[in-house]
Amino acid sequence: MAKAGMYVGLDIGTTSVKVVVAEYIDSQMNIIGVGNAKSEGINRGIIVDIDKTVHAIQRAVKQAEEKAGIQIKSVSVGLPANLLEVESCQGMIAVNSESKEITDDDVRNVASAAMVRSIPPERQIVALLPQEFTVDGFDGIKDPRGMIGVRLEMFGLVFTGPKTIIHNIKKCVETAGLTVAETIITPLALTESILSDGEKDFGTIVIDMGGGQTTTAVMHDKQLKFTHVDQEGGEYVTKDISIVLNTSFNNAEALKINYGDAYPARTSAEEEFPVDVIGKTEPVKIDERYLAEIIEARLEQIFRKAKGALDEIEALDLPGGIVLSGGAASIPGVVELAEDVFGTNVKLHVPNQMGLRNPVFTNVISIVNYSAELNDVYHLAKSAVTGEKVSLSPQVSAVSTTPVYDDYDAVEEYEEETKPKNDEKVTGKIKDFFSNIFD
Repeated sequence: MAKAGMYVGLDIGTTSVKVVVAEYIDSQMNIIGVGNAKSEGINRGIIVDIDKTVHAIQRAVKQAEEKAGIQIKSVSVGLPANLLEVESCQGMIAVNSESKEITDDDVRNVASAAMVRSIPPERQIVALLPQEFTVDGFDGIKDPRGMIGVRLEMFGLVFTGPKTIIHNIKKCVETAGLTVAETIITPLALTESILSDGEKDFGTIVIDMGGGQTTTAVMHDKQLKFTHVDQEGGEYVTKDISIVLNTSFNNAEALKINYGDAYPARTSAEEEFPVDVIGKTEPVKIDERYLAEIIEARLEQIFRKAKGALDEIEALDLPGGIVLSGGAASIPGVVELAEDVFGTNVKLHVPNQMGLRNPVFTNVISIVNYSAELNDVYHLAKSAVTGEKVSLSPQVSAVSTTPVYDDYDAVEEYEEETKPKNDEKVTGKIKDFFSNIFD
């Protein structure tokens, strides 16, 4: 069935909150609105201040609404991989109807049977992904509805996560005046969206280098097999520059963006630039090689931690190699450094949507795309998890051509402070934003 309708994705990152509004026409994605606001109240990918996070969400949503010309009512929000666990599951039921034709209720019931397991009180089921069904011994069925049978089995994957993280994300979204259409596991959406069918099948590693953490995910046999989270990201590179050069965090961020390189062999010890050093009246000259060595040290440490986790499961033997994404992956020289550390082929994924050709937007675009791909069987399984009734019609996340704001005092104040003096295109606004924000 062709994808159709309007979908909104929300990515709550450590350094920025991103919102994308996409309209699908004949399965073609058209991004019509983008919002990007500096994160507050988030540390290492985890919400630590609900009020500040709510205001950041509202600012990003307002930007997207103005550019799309609609009012956003619900969003598909990304869930980080922190303490995420993946397990195989299996359920079996007898078909209830007199005609023995498999119905929506049968699919929902077999999904419920597959979830019968003991879960610690601090965790909850995040998602249930049906992989295949078996009807009277005939396997490989993706959607059994309408078939005749007496015994229905389901094989799938169940994802569990910490209740605290899930609750805080939903609380922030709802307090911001929105409803949660879907809770999407970010590394799952990422691997599903940016990898080719061959890469998903034969096995590929995706490393998402965010501002506050680095997430490593392994896709094999078209299933998310493994995730690992390292609580270090692009912000730590900036902090290292700030500490070593004795300069402010903002100056360090600008140095990273304007002069940074993760591969010292490509830089020159003769090329110098001025750095405002705390306690000195005159700028100090620093060479490119020295800055690159500072960046390399932290990124190499991040990669070696990921390599240790991947070596334990022998994932580096997979033929798909490594795909890098995330804001920190856009530092020049990162691919070359990763190839040296991991000893395998590495490539950088850059979104191809006009105006969003920066790895920092990969996650939020993947969340939108994954939401649009969800089928009826998934929604029936989801209703077994949540206990809520499910609508099998396409999800329209944004409706109304006239935005209405009920409680946007903080948003209006922020917009007044940051409002450009001249009308600009979306791409120009994004470039201006990233002169200060680097995820």
